[in-house]
Amino acid sequence: MLKNLFRKSQTSILSAAFVIAAMVATSRVLGLVRDRLLTARFTTDELGIYFAAFRIPNFVFEIMAMGAVSVAFIPVFTSYIYKGKKEEAYRVASSVINLGVIISFIFSLVLFVFADQISKFITPGFKGEELTLMISFTRIMILFQVLPLIVGSFLTGILQSFKQFLIPAIAPVVYNVGIIIGIVFLTPVLHLYAPVVGVVIGAFLFFLIQVPFVLLLNYRHSFKIDIKEKGVREIGKLMLPRTIGMAASQIDSTVDLILASLLSTRSVSVFYLAQHLQLLPVGLFAISIAQAALPNLSEESMKENLVTFKKSFLTSLHQIFFLIFPFSVLFIVLRIPIVRLVFGADRFDWPSTVLTGKTLAYFSISLFAQGAIQLLSRSFFALHDSKTPVMAAILSIVINVVLSVVFIVFLNLPVYALALSTSIASILNALALLILLDIKVFHFDKFALLKPFVKIVFASMVTAFSTYIPLKLLDQLIFDTTRTFELILLTGTVSTFGLAIYLFMAWFLNIEEVAVFLNFAKKVVKVKDLFLEPSKETGVGEISS
Repeated sequence: MLKNLFRKSQTSILSAAFVIAAMVATSRVLGLVRDRLLTARFTTDELGIYFAAFRIPNFVFEIMAMGAVSVAFIPVFTSYIYKGKKEEAYRVASSVINLGVIISFIFSLVLFVFADQISKFITPGFKGEELTLMISFTRIMILFQVLPLIVGSFLTGILQSFKQFLIPAIAPVVYNVGIIIGIVFLTPVLHLYAPVVGVVIGAFLFFLIQVPFVLLLNYRHSFKIDIKEKGVREIGKLMLPRTIGMAASQIDSTVDLILASLLSTRSVSVFYLAQHLQLLPVGLFAISIAQAALPNLSEESMKENLVTFKKSFLTSLHQIFFLIFPFSVLFIVLRIPIVRLVFGADRFDWPSTVLTGKTLAYFSISLFAQGAIQLLSRSFFALHDSKTPVMAAILSIVINVVLSVVFIVFLNLPVYALALSTSIASILNALALLILLDIKVFHFDKFALLKPFVKIVFASMVTAFSTYIPLKLLDQLIFDTTRTFELILLTGTVSTFGLAIYLFMAWFLNIEEVAVFLNFAKKVVKVKDLFLEPSKETGVGEISS
């Protein structure tokens, strides 16, 4: 039973997405627990140093892992598996992993040596001990965190190509467990170094938990590098534009850090904490569905079946919208109660709460666009086109950077302006990708594309209005929100009421996703059916169950 639980494939997009989402939810909840532990033990100024230290290590990881695995590795590796060329697929994987390790090591070594100078450049507002601590944290992460995460990401790609989503989804969970271990047990001794050591522990757990299950697929790693192998060259060809795009996105993130650091270390903490919150629905729904859809979209691309490809895409896109819009509403209307509940420890003061709430609200404007981008970009990757989403992303990044500089430097707005510029750029990016994908697949049925979207937006607007009124009435007349228990009651009551209104409106407007998810919910009662869904020898999995 346990063996089957971890090794069975999930062949429908929705069931695979459920497996991913269940673990993403666990990981995100642990991430919020991690952040709550951080805000309980450290001041917002101290946390600004900790969050800033991730910038340089993340630069290497995002370029090497996120660029290679999501864009190039999975589609190419999947094409080998689909054709029954497993041994060739494993040789390609070995070569790509070896190249990734070598290139990452060189990058890491250079960044380690020049960490001092780079840190001064990306956090011009940090002085004295703040800067010294950040440099020290950065070097620890570069040395011990980056390589385990990169290799672990390739293992994730191998498992997902075989439509085994459970273990790759558990890996980020144990990563957060490692950080929590560091915070809980090492803080009395190491103080702010404790979560940094926890990051290293989490990175190794992320890698190690996937190794046995990749070996169970009869994968045997070769330490040879065969750059003449067609698959290796194809991955490199697909990866190059995406790597350029990821580098550009890292510039975008670095500009955000530079501008936030000029405001204060508190502003750095506020920006990243709000970002962590808004990433909850994006990771839970959008990334889960997009990751689950990628192997299926890749197979349809291999078959040159654009009709099924477009149907799969539209179904997944509308599922993302249906699930993510109510979170946008709740995050905007309930921003202060939510921030207080998640981060409201003794060291997280009221000004930080208000500023984080506003930042969260501005991020939430574009949650639907951020979610759509996850699926849109992967759809291009499935079609073996990595140039188009990269060009769209670079344009979006330029817009974001320009707006961020104008808002912070020239208009002197607070840190929430960085979230506003991100939202504007994300919406434009999603719109550009959708238009370009529409052209590439010889056009979607516009009625089928827009009708569910319009219904979902209308239901969300009604929900927003219906949620705001009871929030104000209950806050002022019934609940004393200075008390934690009554704050929980207020937030829970209003959220439940809002979601009930949303579901009613969705039913009233006959939004198809309601029926899809109600039918799928029947499987939730039988968790075994979701995690142990029978594998299919041939063909593509269903879009929904």
